Amino acid sequence: MTGSANTPPTEAATSHIAPPETVEELRALLLGIARGEVDIPLGPKARRALGQMLDLQGDPALVSITTLGERLGVNPSTITRLARTLGYPGFGALQEVLLRSANTPGAFYTQQARRALDTADAPSQANAARLCRETQANTDRFLDGFDTQAFDRAVEMIVEAPRLSVYGIRQFHAFASFLVYGLRMIRSDVSLLDSNALGQAEGLAALHPGDVLIVASCNPYSAPVIKVTRAAAEKGVRVLAITDMVSSPLMRHAEVALFAPHETSFISNSLSTFILAGECLINGCAAARPESTRNALEERDRMIRALDIET
Repeated sequence: MTGSANTPPTEAATSHIAPPETVEELRALLLGIARGEVDIPLGPKARRALGQMLDLQGDPALVSITTLGERLGVNPSTITRLARTLGYPGFGALQEVLLRSANTPGAFYTQQARRALDTADAPSQANAARLCRETQANTDRFLDGFDTQAFDRAVEMIVEAPRLSVYGIRQFHAFASFLVYGLRMIRSDVSLLDSNALGQAEGLAALHPGDVLIVASCNPYSAPVIKVTRAAAEKGVRVLAITDMVSSPLMRHAEVALFAPHETSFISNSLSTFILAGECLINGCAAARPESTRNALEERDRMIRALDIET
């Protein structure tokens, strides 16, 4: 995919690429670019813009290149150059691919919420309804973009891992703890990296090549999580990333990734779809090893009865 020495990089990329025809193909291309597997000259800003555009599929902002530029914080000319670098004749062709899902339930909920409920003085029920509908939209997007192959690989990684650790900080510490709790219901050797602030280095040192580390973060991404992801991959630990976009910096070092949309009116990043993705992952791991899962849950119930924990 590289051009001659006298051909500008953007022109070389444009002339040699068959432009993706679906959102799935666009995601796969961006993943290859992020991992350095595809020789297309997209800088971090352009990769991030494309990742955000993929997350906006079906959104009204895609109707106008000016509105889209304002949403992404880039000039319309940047979007046009991005489209041509990806092999499209212009923004219109890229726009057509992104708008094909405009009639999906997820897009409907998002549009209705923004048009009808985006008022600062709305009553509490309206604000609650807005947040609920946005969460429904994210659930629909999660299903629309569900990658069965990646999910099955993630389950396989977890159930076959000699040792499993999970890492997330700040808000994602809660998600990491939830994932550890759920996975411990079906296998015992699951830990929270840097548990009780004992140290990231110490946690990584306990992992060996072939072990699995699950990392979680979304935009704005936490620098410590990115560093831990890189360090784990460099020592041969297999990394599963649960993040928001293909342009996520976690993707460069992750073997497999699951994506969870999170854009809502919540004052921080919404964890609803991440929790749902975690529940799907826990159930998938349980179903992959039914006999051992049954034994683990029976032993758990026995301990609960012995300690008289539940009433």
